[in-house]
Amino acid sequence: MSEIINGSGYVYPNELHHYWSILIVVYPYITGLIAGAFIISSFYHVFGMKELKPIARFSLISALGFTFCVSLPLLFHLGHPERALNMLFTPHLTSAMSGFGIIYACYTVLLTLEVWLIYRPEIIRYANQTKGLIKLFYTVLALGVTNELSEKEKAIDKKVITFFAAIGIPAACLLHGYTGFIFGSVVANPWWSTPLMPFIFILSAMVSGIAMMILLYYITMRIIGVPVCLICFRQLAIILWAFLIVDATLELMEVIHIAYEGGESWAIISQLLSRDLSFTFYTLQLSICTLIPFLLLGFVVLFKPKCKTMNSLTLISSLLLIIQVASMRWNVIIGGQLFSKSFRGFTEHLHICMKEVLLEYYSPLGKLINYLHLDLFGIERIMVAASILTLCFVFIIVFCKLLPPFEKAEDAID
Repeated sequence: MSEIINGSGYVYPNELHHYWSILIVVYPYITGLIAGAFIISSFYHVFGMKELKPIARFSLISALGFTFCVSLPLLFHLGHPERALNMLFTPHLTSAMSGFGIIYACYTVLLTLEVWLIYRPEIIRYANQTKGLIKLFYTVLALGVTNELSEKEKAIDKKVITFFAAIGIPAACLLHGYTGFIFGSVVANPWWSTPLMPFIFILSAMVSGIAMMILLYYITMRIIGVPVCLICFRQLAIILWAFLIVDATLELMEVIHIAYEGGESWAIISQLLSRDLSFTFYTLQLSICTLIPFLLLGFVVLFKPKCKTMNSLTLISSLLLIIQVASMRWNVIIGGQLFSKSFRGFTEHLHICMKEVLLEYYSPLGKLINYLHLDLFGIERIMVAASILTLCFVFIIVFCKLLPPFEKAEDAID
């Protein structure tokens, strides 16, 4: 049985609630930041890109900070978050949902071990040079071994680090690609069910993660009063542009393929893109946040402008690409729940259109207050999602205090 909702067509009664909210948008966004940040470090440790040495340890610390918060959106979304441990104690190996627990646990252990090995000489030095509780902390972190490492031990650690970094590349892709796999396997939803979905999620993860690291690296260098390494910055721009080209191509191919097939689902998807997602898809995702960074980064890579121009264009592009990937996650996850599975109507009385949210939140204060209790506060609302994202950067700051990524000023510009 179906019913008419607000004159927008027929929808099924079980579509009266959107089960995946903004928290499920934030979750794959954070996993993407993890993958992109880890890839930068792996480019240096595995592929020997010496240009990325100044940011290699910082990107690894950032990936660890994001990893500590990636499960929070799912835990807040669950009615009983304590049941999340069941996926580890009673694993269901054929379930993509429960597979996250196993993948996340393995990746966290792998990333933590790599960070520990990279910082092992510094941890031992801090344990020997500090006093009191701080000395105890670093001694425990050094597992009680406070003797200086020999050259042979350092060589062994370096090989193990390279091994972990090599394993971490497919692990990071699997951590984020499985999110796209979950959406791509929902056959009943034609907006999700495409074989390109896992690859689009992986590539967009690389774009957002690299763009975020460019911004964080630049901001950190400004805070500590050290100029950015221009060679490193240019190499990051080249890598970001390369991933953007492939990512944007696949995203366009996906929509073009659905349109070219011209199946019965295209009638509702075309209305979805032109009506509910017109701002976030055509204007924000494709025009402002994809085309402009593509042109700016292309200018940086091909024409090699002066330092200030290169830095400014790369930073602007990075900021736009961070927004682009966020809007892409919104369009996929929220957009896929805006039309009925009957293909005959929209659930527009339920959806949160980003354009309307932006207009409301940046309109006069009185208009904003009327919507505070509806959109900002609550377990599935914007404030919780913003708090989780903020907590990611808090973890990064704490880790950078405990394990400084730039031991000396010259390390940042080497």
